Amino acid sequence: MGFFSKLRNEFIDIIEWEHETPGVLVHRFERYNNEIKMNAKLVVRPGQRAVFVNEGQIADVYEPGTHTLTTQNMPILATLKGWKYGFESPFKAEVYFIKTTEQLDRKWGTPNPVMMRDMDFGIVRLRARGNYAYRVDIKEEMISRFVGSRAELTAEDIEGQLRTRVISSFSDCIGEMKIPALDLASQYDEIGEAVSGKLDVILGELGLTLLSFTVENITLPEEVEKAMDQRASMGAIGNMNQFSQYQSAQAVREMAQNEGSGGANMMGMMMGAQMAGGVGNALVQDQPQQQAPHAACPNCNAANPANSKFCSSCGQSMVKQDNCVKCNAGIPENSKFCPECGSAQELTCKNCNVTLSPGSKFCPECGTAQ
Repeated sequence: MGFFSKLRNEFIDIIEWEHETPGVLVHRFERYNNEIKMNAKLVVRPGQRAVFVNEGQIADVYEPGTHTLTTQNMPILATLKGWKYGFESPFKAEVYFIKTTEQLDRKWGTPNPVMMRDMDFGIVRLRARGNYAYRVDIKEEMISRFVGSRAELTAEDIEGQLRTRVISSFSDCIGEMKIPALDLASQYDEIGEAVSGKLDVILGELGLTLLSFTVENITLPEEVEKAMDQRASMGAIGNMNQFSQYQSAQAVREMAQNEGSGGANMMGMMMGAQMAGGVGNALVQDQPQQQAPHAACPNCNAANPANSKFCSSCGQSMVKQDNCVKCNAGIPENSKFCPECGSAQELTCKNCNVTLSPGSKFCPECGTAQ
């Protein structure tokens, strides 16, 4: 630095951050050899705070306004320096201007999908985005952690780390809350409050205050959204049979409106089929149920299920019997041969061979005795 520049800096007694640079959160006032004259003017503009730092330790803090620097309004620094009343010599101290206005609409989003276990769809991957706002606090953590030997601290310097913390807290909350995928859209406010609770502590350790946190949108994979749409459609349809009938009626109407006889003929066929089906269903519904067939016992005339072999009342055989034409043994009705003697059960005339009725003694054709 030249002689005149050095001389000019030594005699300047106004300390201020006049030309704020967009994006700069903390600015260190540059002064030759950090020497400040007693009774210098300190100008703090709205949205700023001025902080005097002595050997890395925050001393006195000044609110917006114009301040004359004396030992009376620098009590902490005077104590640290061991000044006595009436001290007038220049002193060394670092002065930082901190922008205390809200940093609004800072964007966040998940660069990679967040895995979540869902009771309806199993493992799902979701993405999310939103915004948050914060403010720089006057804390030693901010000065020591972020500023150090640098002259300025910008929003870009810290917001990369902030976004990482935001996404980590969001993923944590989503896993802990176990909200079903179908209900996520109705829980944005609750998710935002849960994430804010975690971020308050984290940002406080960095010398920042979280002012707001908002979940703008949570996006599910395309296949999960399709499944959700199908489930919603099924719920809206309600009765599937009525919906099918409605679709059929709509199809018939569209075909009837087509030009030419083809559509009309097809409509007639479809209506006929539907009417036939309806009539058939009505007949089936109106037809009384038939009772199972029964058979009467040949002995006691009691009703028994068809094909019963013995009567449930008297125990008599339910099978109708005849007598063998030769050995007179009982055989099933209409048997052609006797199961006992093997004789054919059809009688024929000895003379003319005509078929005779069972028990005939004479042939009705030739009169021959049998």
